[in-house]
Amino acid sequence: MGAQQRRSGLGTNQEAVRRHNLGTLLRHVHGTGQMSRAELTSLMGLNRSTIAGLVAELESLGISERATPAGGARQGAGRPSAGVAIAADGPCVIAVDLGVDRAVVARVGLGGRVLQRAQAPVPVGGEAWQVGASVAALIREVVEDAPAASPLVGIGISVPGMVRRSDGLIRLAPNLEWHDVSFGGIVLAALGLDVPVSLANDADLGALAEHTRGVGVGVDDLIYVSGQVGVGAGVIMGGHRLEGAGGYAGEVGHLRFDPGGRPCHCGNRGCWETEVGAHAIAEAIHCPPDKVAQLDEVLDGFDSPSPELCRTGTAIGHGLASIVNMFNPRLVVLGGYFRSLHQLVGPDIQAGLSDRALPAPLESVRLTLPGLGSDSALLGAAEIALEPLFVDPVAALGAALVDVRARLAG
Repeated sequence: MGAQQRRSGLGTNQEAVRRHNLGTLLRHVHGTGQMSRAELTSLMGLNRSTIAGLVAELESLGISERATPAGGARQGAGRPSAGVAIAADGPCVIAVDLGVDRAVVARVGLGGRVLQRAQAPVPVGGEAWQVGASVAALIREVVEDAPAASPLVGIGISVPGMVRRSDGLIRLAPNLEWHDVSFGGIVLAALGLDVPVSLANDADLGALAEHTRGVGVGVDDLIYVSGQVGVGAGVIMGGHRLEGAGGYAGEVGHLRFDPGGRPCHCGNRGCWETEVGAHAIAEAIHCPPDKVAQLDEVLDGFDSPSPELCRTGTAIGHGLASIVNMFNPRLVVLGGYFRSLHQLVGPDIQAGLSDRALPAPLESVRLTLPGLGSDSALLGAAEIALEPLFVDPVAALGAALVDVRARLAG
């Protein structure tokens, strides 16, 4: 290899390292919204001049801005270290939380800032193109007030179903009655846009968001169990999402719970979902079928639990015990209508868990509610849409759509 080739290879490698460091620094600031340069220097193990150069580049890209650090963080005995904050009109993404009964859409900035949101009912029994048209209308609504200079990096969509990791194809969303639907493409076609779109399972995204900025910050082993008509789980192990070979990991609602139990829509019998899914709970409390999708609101109207709900709480705990025995998490986050159930039958859930979990993993686990409330999946959708910025901010901004309002209006 000649000297010129060696120099060229070295330059390419240095550029890759610089862009990696740029994305890593941005990810740190994104996690907190604001950090001092001293904190970034310590976290990343780089010298002060390198950090200063990276910060200056993020500022030139319009991603970050200078700020006074909270508490006046100092570098030694000198003046406070300059703060790095997310720019007010910086890059944004569109996050979509698609439920069985409604869709919530938000324009979200770095730092998990929800800048504008809208929601609308999902057409009952609607075809995917009808739902896609409704989502597209909501997206137009949330970008109406977006700054013209704020680039749109991408769209993230949370789906109550099994999503193929390789291409975002919805293989099965049983409660929407969808099979092999390319919903991302449908939404883009309805918008007339060509921007990056990412899809993932709602429970997976709930786990991601709670780990990034919710109740699970600093916890590397957690499980987010979601009740959204069906039952699913998102798993974080060792600080990383557990997705499986195709992206279908976490279908805990279809763990065998009672071999002689009721038939499940998946084709098996006695799945955990047949005992603690929304339809089973609605039947137990005589909830009208048209209110199943709003089960959390129905449960919030209870002053005290009925015997049927107490039995449901025990069944939830028994199912959680299998999950705790399998994964040994430090935290189990109860999302969806499980939040409302926990308020009513928390002791029964804990008793059921303690009854069947092995003593060793039981010692280290704690049940809790989401720190992000009902926004866990929505903010998780924002996280996957923002990911290209953390991989390579320069490339992501180069491909971003600027003045999305004008494009959608056209």
